[in-house]
Amino acid sequence: MIFLLSFTNSAATHLVSLSKFPILRTPQFSTMSTNFFKSHAFAGNPIKLRTPKPTDPFSPPSALKTLKNLLLGNTHEPNSPNFKILPFRKGRPLAGSVRDSNEPNWHLGWLSFGDCKAFLENSEVNLSEDTLVYLGSDSEGDGVYVVYWGIDVTEAGNGLVKELGGNQFCFVELRTLMVATDWENASSMGQLAIAGHARSLLEWHTVSRFCGFCGGKNILIDAGRRKQCSNELCKKKIYPRVDPVVIMLVIDKENDRALLSRQSRFVPRMWSCLAGFMEPGESLEEAVRRETWEETGIEVGQVVYHSSQPWPVGPSSMPCQLMVGFFAYAKSLDINVDKEELEDAKWHSREDVKKALTIAEYKKAQRTAAGKVDQMCKGVERGQSLSSDFNVESGELAPMFIPGPFAIANHLISSWVNGVESQLASSFSNL
Repeated sequence: MIFLLSFTNSAATHLVSLSKFPILRTPQFSTMSTNFFKSHAFAGNPIKLRTPKPTDPFSPPSALKTLKNLLLGNTHEPNSPNFKILPFRKGRPLAGSVRDSNEPNWHLGWLSFGDCKAFLENSEVNLSEDTLVYLGSDSEGDGVYVVYWGIDVTEAGNGLVKELGGNQFCFVELRTLMVATDWENASSMGQLAIAGHARSLLEWHTVSRFCGFCGGKNILIDAGRRKQCSNELCKKKIYPRVDPVVIMLVIDKENDRALLSRQSRFVPRMWSCLAGFMEPGESLEEAVRRETWEETGIEVGQVVYHSSQPWPVGPSSMPCQLMVGFFAYAKSLDINVDKEELEDAKWHSREDVKKALTIAEYKKAQRTAAGKVDQMCKGVERGQSLSSDFNVESGELAPMFIPGPFAIANHLISSWVNGVESQLASSFSNL
């Protein structure tokens, strides 16, 4: 199976403070040349970069204690952090949009504790320690900290949607926000990472309501970062689920061609890398070789690690996949496509693949999606599908194109086109 996976071209050099989040400073660039050391989309979460000490006022235990006091109507203590809450509905984060240099730019719809409580006051969702999930913390300077929480308001009904809409907020699919994100804007990429982490946790809570050992009801512990069976005879602790997936660019012996494939659900002209879930009892390298053989009949020898990436936009039953990227060197060339998995698979020359990295189409798709989010937040929802965002025409169309800069497939392929892959392979072979 193939996955269109996400990454950013931001380099994790050092932290600076812009707006209300610490973000990753990134160099400006004008080409699609990418680098092994650049971080991926949904990684580099700026409010989850380090784990606070339990005694810190913004740590999960301390924040939960403050939350309980607030819920009881007690006021903040002098050193208590401020709270900001991000609502989700059906896996969609609340978002708004502003225009920056006349270009639409989305942002997360954080609500203060008081505003969130007011919005939910007459709804079916209660603001409580059983519904709020700790996401992370951040310093606003001068000893002031903010603790960020997520909450699922799916059961709140359409009244809440209309009320938030009156404030030019709307609930937007995370995939749409991913495509709408300017990959050169580190602040936007940081917010995307926060939204991805929050969706992973909230969707995991949704699909893990009951204990898999005894069937008892699970309850939130550790400020929502863990769950525990409420059955006193069981009390089994449950941790957030992560599903590992391998994604690989298969390369021929001469290092001149790469194996790309298509699925029937792809938009026209799009080709991508092979990928598939790991199975119990196998190593990552074995999963790469097995998946490649099953889907294309190609035998793989050397396997070289490239990078990994959280992927929180899969199905709700798998709220956070971990994509592990590799270069895989083919020992055979004859292709035998598994038609149940793929529509087609072909060897492509380095020059043809380079032409398929169509930055003009990527940029236009990003702007189209950003405009779509802007219209949605203003109450003018377009009927345009996400697929059409990828299929934007930009002058003369290339015969094929590769998933955009939000995709780890693009990162793997760009690295090979620009020779980074051969440096990695040489380094590993010398170990």
